[in-house]
Amino acid sequence: MKILIIAAHPDDEVLGCGGTIAQLSGEGHSVYIAIMGEGITSRYTQREQADVSALENLRKSSKRVSELFGVKELFLYDLPDNRFDTIPLLDIVKIIEALIDNIEPSTIFTHHGGDLNIDHSIIHRATLTATRPLVGQSVKQVYAYEVPSSTEWAFQQFTAGFRANVFVDISSSLEKKIEAMEIYESETRIFPHPRSPEALMAVAKRWGAAAGLEAAEAFELIREIR
Repeated sequence: MKILIIAAHPDDEVLGCGGTIAQLSGEGHSVYIAIMGEGITSRYTQREQADVSALENLRKSSKRVSELFGVKELFLYDLPDNRFDTIPLLDIVKIIEALIDNIEPSTIFTHHGGDLNIDHSIIHRATLTATRPLVGQSVKQVYAYEVPSSTEWAFQQFTAGFRANVFVDISSSLEKKIEAMEIYESETRIFPHPRSPEALMAVAKRWGAAAGLEAAEAFELIREIR
């Protein structure tokens, strides 16, 4: 299979489905990752004030993570962090459509639409637009993933909450997910922050218990065409 992971920021791919990426890649599937935003400039009053070296380090971290996971190809874009709402939605849709035309994936994993982070919700909508089931559309499955510190912090106030109905066993790849997150040194936090290693382990164990597994990642199936 060809599988495309669409993430708003560097680290979202790990937080949302890092164990699944490692699992699928290890099984011989071709996994592609597209990270749409640069992921750091919202920490500055003006985007132009951002530390260029910090931006470059984040990009290097993304590349290291992709190598760790055995990803087929990584696509990095430069949309402004936490400012995706300043860009016409159509422009983002066109980027994703071009990716789909290039890769022809059968499965896509993307953000949940009800996340607190505005970039996540915009990527969700843009992905659904780009994958609408027209004749010739290669994408047959679309899944939404949760991102700790964004999905749960919305407290189900924006759209329907995250409704897990698909679980992937990551018992053998959980450690690799934690290792990948540690590569993102600037994004990792200490417990009890949701992006801490301890919290990520707890989430995986919680979903594992829900599915009768040692550890799992949970997804919401948006659409499937068989």
